[in-house]
Amino acid sequence: MTSLSPPILNREIGILEFNSRVLAQAEDPTNPLLERLRFLGIVSSNLDEFFEVRVAGLKEQLLSEPNKMEADGLRIHEVYAKVTEYAHTLVARQYSVFKNTIKPQLDQHGILFMYASDWTPEQEKWAHGIFRTELLPLLTPIALDPAHPFPKVANKSLSFIVALDGKDAFGRRARLAVVQAPRSLPRVVRMPKRLAKTDDGFVLLSSFVQKFVGDLFPGLTIVECHPFRVTRNSELFVSEDDVTDLRKALQGELPTRHLGDAVRLETSIDTPDALLERLREENGLEPQDCYRVDGPVNLLRLSQVPDLVNAPSLKFEQYHPRSSLGLTRPGQRDSSDPKDAIIERIRQGDILLHHPYESFEPVLQLLREASIDPDVLAIKQTVYRTGDDSPVMDALIQAARNGKEVTVVLELLARFDEQTNINWAAKLESVGAHVVYGVVGHKCHAKMLLVVRREKIPHKKGKSKLVRYVHLGTGNYHPKTAKLYTDFGLLTCDESITNDVHLVFQQLTGTALHLETRELWESPFTLLDELIAHIRAEAKAAKAGKKALIIAKMNALLEPTIIAELYKASQAGVKIQLIVRGVCALQPGVKGLSENIHVRSIIGRFLEHHRICYFYAAGKESVHLSSADWMDRNLLRRVEVAFPVKDKKLKQRVINEGLKVLLKDNATAWKMNPDGSYAQVVPRAKQAPFIGQMELAQQFAQQGKLK
Repeated sequence: MTSLSPPILNREIGILEFNSRVLAQAEDPTNPLLERLRFLGIVSSNLDEFFEVRVAGLKEQLLSEPNKMEADGLRIHEVYAKVTEYAHTLVARQYSVFKNTIKPQLDQHGILFMYASDWTPEQEKWAHGIFRTELLPLLTPIALDPAHPFPKVANKSLSFIVALDGKDAFGRRARLAVVQAPRSLPRVVRMPKRLAKTDDGFVLLSSFVQKFVGDLFPGLTIVECHPFRVTRNSELFVSEDDVTDLRKALQGELPTRHLGDAVRLETSIDTPDALLERLREENGLEPQDCYRVDGPVNLLRLSQVPDLVNAPSLKFEQYHPRSSLGLTRPGQRDSSDPKDAIIERIRQGDILLHHPYESFEPVLQLLREASIDPDVLAIKQTVYRTGDDSPVMDALIQAARNGKEVTVVLELLARFDEQTNINWAAKLESVGAHVVYGVVGHKCHAKMLLVVRREKIPHKKGKSKLVRYVHLGTGNYHPKTAKLYTDFGLLTCDESITNDVHLVFQQLTGTALHLETRELWESPFTLLDELIAHIRAEAKAAKAGKKALIIAKMNALLEPTIIAELYKASQAGVKIQLIVRGVCALQPGVKGLSENIHVRSIIGRFLEHHRICYFYAAGKESVHLSSADWMDRNLLRRVEVAFPVKDKKLKQRVINEGLKVLLKDNATAWKMNPDGSYAQVVPRAKQAPFIGQMELAQQFAQQGKLK
């Protein structure tokens, strides 16, 4: 019987397995070449965070509880060994794809990485000039001797270890030095066409430094120079017991984040054993923590190359989201015509937005209109991730300047966006907006926007009332990711839903007992219980011989209670179809346990991000959208909401666009096997490839033409 507590090994290997599926996109010859290079970068970025957070946590357990037995019968050191073994295999495969497949094909298309060993005298002269004028003034060599101990290089920064020979001006024998490359330096530089003999010849920063590092040590002999990169524990520690000012506490922690304990060392494959050993020992790492790579030490930096190359045939065809509702661009609408107002559209009926197929513009338009509408009295919004340059935050700031009562629940602990959110908090407060940071110990991950407007009551002269308008979403208020992530958003003035949103904001900004909501399922209070109740209802129907069906889509499935209930429902005869993009601790298709459960993962051009749960519910078809994955943290330690889609037509859209089309996908889907491995779904004989995302893109494009 599968353990109710998903073993830590399953979780960590599951994350790596997901990245293996992403890497398969880089291997897929049907994807455009430059997009395959991007997928390589995505894997590198994901692995960086995996080591900064997940591996860092494992290493902490190794130190504190080395003999702890995990749920799967393995001790923590055995778990760590298996995780690093898988990671090494994945990294080796990643670099093999770059060196043996992608780079040769880039060469064929005249997209060249100009390595120093191949430079002509003219190219070397140009490169030396760039080094002397643009790079050298920003590089600081640090000799290693008793007065200069090994520096604690910043997290993920590109550095070089240099072996030297000779004596310096003080008569000291030079042996080793470290050169750190500031983040401000460009990692990729375009070589002039006249020298590269192609429009797209690029030189990596490492090539400049390795070739001309001798300029930093005049009079000494450079024996060798090799790049390396150290990944560090990047989790922030903020004590919930003694913190009195979360923002102040974070500001004290952030400056040292990049100097946490080392968890991974990356070096070039030709780094000598002696130098590798020195780097390993100086960073307190074990041999299994060292990754020798056959190529650039950080493949993520190559992700910028597609944006520098003008080659449309080597990229995905540019996709333009359909302009939902016929809305015009900001500044083009005649604000004197109330029929054009987004609020008027919402009043006519609920509006469903499906990003990135539909534009994010209606959400921005709601905010912009609310910021200048004299009848709007208050705006409340949750913000998790929104970016450094945010039209959402600009609109909120403008609303506050215009005298609106603006309240923003800003999640300061959104991982790796902490500083950005702190900066926005200061800007909002400077114009009089109310900024709160949610509940310490419970990240606010819910996506909610509430607009309160005073409106005249028809046929009652001189009478008015307050009317609420709401946007609820599955994704962040981030216009850039709205073009890359699949998410649903609902615009509504339904009184029961808007009142629930008001209650949730009241809980977040004030102090009170749990305020019971009628329509929204809220974690950490009712969301888990509602999911369990609906799963059990389907199981009860199946036992009674009635139709029972559960379809759910999410990024991750780890919560043990839900997994146990799904197993019971499967045994009762409920047909269960799960679309889980990332890690899934449930084992489908196990005889006597989960024979009626099927799990698939979709890895395509867009990041599958919306969370959907569908229950047949005796033919009523209950559909809820949410920002919450089925994980312990989302259901028990975060503020999340799941909201119903009540309109029948919109409900059917969610079922068709968010679930059915992905269940038909036979080209970008992966089927999960009972042992936890995945097999790519392929078209059957005489069956044409069907890519769910592309089918939706074509449908929305056609709808736009028809309008």
